[in-house]
Amino acid sequence: MYRYVILIASVLMQVCLGATYSWAMFVSELKKSTSLGQGMVHFPFTVFYIAFPATTIFAGLLLERLGPRRCAMIGGVVFGSGWLVAGLGYAHFALTIVGIGVLGGIGVGLAYLVPITVCVQWFPRQKGLVTGIAVSGFGGGAALVAAVAGHMLQRHGLSPFACFGYLGMIFAVVVPVAGMFLRRPDETPSPAAAHNVPPVSFREPAFRTLYLAMLAGLMAGFAVNANLKELVPGLSVNYGAVAVGCFALANAIGRIVWGAVFDRVDSKTAILANALSQAALLFGAGWILRSETGLYIFASVAGFNYGGVLVVYASTTARQWGVERMGRVYGRLFSANILASVAPVLAGAGFDTFGSFNIALAAIALLSVLACGLVRLDKTIVPRG
Repeated sequence: MYRYVILIASVLMQVCLGATYSWAMFVSELKKSTSLGQGMVHFPFTVFYIAFPATTIFAGLLLERLGPRRCAMIGGVVFGSGWLVAGLGYAHFALTIVGIGVLGGIGVGLAYLVPITVCVQWFPRQKGLVTGIAVSGFGGGAALVAAVAGHMLQRHGLSPFACFGYLGMIFAVVVPVAGMFLRRPDETPSPAAAHNVPPVSFREPAFRTLYLAMLAGLMAGFAVNANLKELVPGLSVNYGAVAVGCFALANAIGRIVWGAVFDRVDSKTAILANALSQAALLFGAGWILRSETGLYIFASVAGFNYGGVLVVYASTTARQWGVERMGRVYGRLFSANILASVAPVLAGAGFDTFGSFNIALAAIALLSVLACGLVRLDKTIVPRG
């Protein structure tokens, strides 16, 4: 029964690690406090999604050598410390970039893979579902942090930098404590066995196809999530806050639902269904984003599909290369976040230039369609397993 303790600890840990997904809650307040533009205030978010996936490239190897407990605890301390440093951003915004972007990204990169790989090892027959549950906290945590941050900003009149500091104190305690409960099951193949297998590289067709498809899915999620409060011009801050919550909640639900779906279909079907539904939504942005109701629908569907991205590709990795290699291979696949991290800045720059996000969203939708074509043609992707 200890595997359910593992699952609970994993969700609790991911609730904290997903806090950066609530970044849209702080954008307008940071613009007022710093006099920076829409594109510039996204730099902590963008740097985070460079440092985070860059760290996962090496985190899989560290996980094999240090073990899940130590890797999770170290990551939690670094992550919480980063938010504390970000709280000093009132002196200079560069401290917020370093705190949330660099330290926060490294901390999450060290800890993020641990719950995913450990849970799949404990529940090998439900790879998709258990992956979805394990990482549902990463999306659901953003909804919780958005609600707490909104209360701090609006009810108590705190600055965004004060919010960063208070949240950092919580993260620095909760994540390491949850990480103390994580360990591998006794029957899991030893890390030494994984070292003897040749590493997966971009030259492998299946890895290359999955990387490009995941890149398109991540760009769609980033561009929408980071700019939710400005997608419909003229709406009040309260509408934007609700939209952030819709995206975060749907993100969490989507991870579980897409995980359950993945266990019942082949990998290609799951990937194509996820990517095409997101592309259809982005192409229709101009018709949907005309009211607060349209914003809520758009945010919910985008969050639901984006949640699937973080489950479908992780579960496909386990099917394609095996549970014992999942941490290292998915860490490399996850580096698609580095390229995708520019999406919020580019979308924000497009808004500053054209007064609308429709062009940027349509371009990402087209990229998703092209990625679907590559997935459909790739014969090396394992269908089931």
